[in-house]
Amino acid sequence: MGTRKFRRNVVAASAAAAVVAAGGVGVASVDRGGATAPRSPDTAPAAGRTNAPVQAPALPGAQAISSSDRVYTADQTSNTVTVIDPSKDRVLGTLALGSQRLDGVLGAQYLKEVGVHGLGFSRDGRHLGVVSVTTNSAVVIDTATNEIVSKTYVGRAAHEGFFSADGSEFWVAERGQDTVSVVDVRHGGVKKRIRTGQGPSKVLFSPDGKRAYVNHIGTAEVTVVDTAQKKVVQRIRGIADVFSPDAALSPDGRELWVGQKKAGKVTVVDVRAGRVLTVLDTGPETNHINFVTTADTAYAYVTVGGRDETLVYERRGAHPERVDRIRNSGSTPHGIWPSPDNSKVYVALERGDGVDVIDTRTRRVTKSLDVGQDPQALVYVARSAPAANSGLGRQGLSAATRDVPVDAPGDADVEVTARPVDGLDQLQLSARKLEPSTAYTLYARRAGERVPLVDFTTDAKGAAPQVLVFARFTGVYDDRLAVARATGTSANAGHGHHGAHPHDD
Repeated sequence: MGTRKFRRNVVAASAAAAVVAAGGVGVASVDRGGATAPRSPDTAPAAGRTNAPVQAPALPGAQAISSSDRVYTADQTSNTVTVIDPSKDRVLGTLALGSQRLDGVLGAQYLKEVGVHGLGFSRDGRHLGVVSVTTNSAVVIDTATNEIVSKTYVGRAAHEGFFSADGSEFWVAERGQDTVSVVDVRHGGVKKRIRTGQGPSKVLFSPDGKRAYVNHIGTAEVTVVDTAQKKVVQRIRGIADVFSPDAALSPDGRELWVGQKKAGKVTVVDVRAGRVLTVLDTGPETNHINFVTTADTAYAYVTVGGRDETLVYERRGAHPERVDRIRNSGSTPHGIWPSPDNSKVYVALERGDGVDVIDTRTRRVTKSLDVGQDPQALVYVARSAPAANSGLGRQGLSAATRDVPVDAPGDADVEVTARPVDGLDQLQLSARKLEPSTAYTLYARRAGERVPLVDFTTDAKGAAPQVLVFARFTGVYDDRLAVARATGTSANAGHGHHGAHPHDD
């Protein structure tokens, strides 16, 4: 698929890819050249499935990209999961889990999903878990058929989850509460709730599956859970900021990199010693983290949404060193995952409705794919048999997203993206450097007059992470917007659905 016009030009890289090793979670097995990857407890064959590649920390020698692999994105606005074949870097289609039009999802009889956001997968690659943040659902999909295995409605503001080592449970963090739900993968339903700190945001498992690590948006700690007893056994304090939407565990299981989106930092934790190693200043809207491991060096990749770039750090214990900045092709890089052989890294572009493919040898974007609308989490799942293409459609793939110029006061940083959503435009605003705790109005222009679209109020730091308005904008108003202090008059509600949306990850 062609890149959209709002994206920056991407220079195609050489077709000859360097063979390097993967970080994050991938497949550890014998590579094409016959070298054997180091084995960890993760790499034991799945029960009842012989010779199946197992999702494990990818290390030097991990298998090359295969046509049986899939990359998935969770598309929050189109309520879809985009399915990508990484062997050809080609979008196969989308799985529609809900409607994309606001008036539909607000209906009293609406029964599908809203806010498709989080992704996790089983180590044998058989199951994909999809978490919807608005309808609080955990949907388990069979990757071989694209059919739903089970659906469970969990606690308030469910965010991210991952599968237990044996694949029988999907642990889902409930950000609106202080609990993690343990979901029965096959039959559905919550088997147990584990009390953690306030606002658990994500769950990750140690390579041996004996420990689960939970970061939070309401408490500055990492909660450590014994997975056999399903009990909290440790609380690691000293995280740089209370709001932590994302975290990633290094392939060796030693370091947990915890992102603090609002503070623009990453806290590096030694989980075995139970202490903070260092805090990195990464930049505004620090999003997701993942790892790349070569035969010589271990790296961490960090997406920074406020700067449209992906940072590369060489892991050096308490002294990581930033070695590169990769300019992304579109707006707001978010989810990130490497291929098992570490030759590529895939990055979801939240406000660009795309996925960048990064060559880890050159550390440059070599291709950009059009995916569903508002992609959040992204995962790479390797398996022994190709997933069926049945059930895939085109929902969320046909619209052209663009950035709209905005006049803003002073040195404020205000961005607005226009995204067609089934007959309307969704205008998505994010702002920084406005006056703290102050009411503002977003205005459109028509025939020289300003028309209010939506009022919003900044937080204590002068930011508005996301404000949404649904209206007929393209072809009705000038293609330029303005932000000014609110005058006390409510925004005109006659032009479409509008309102602030507390979306921080």
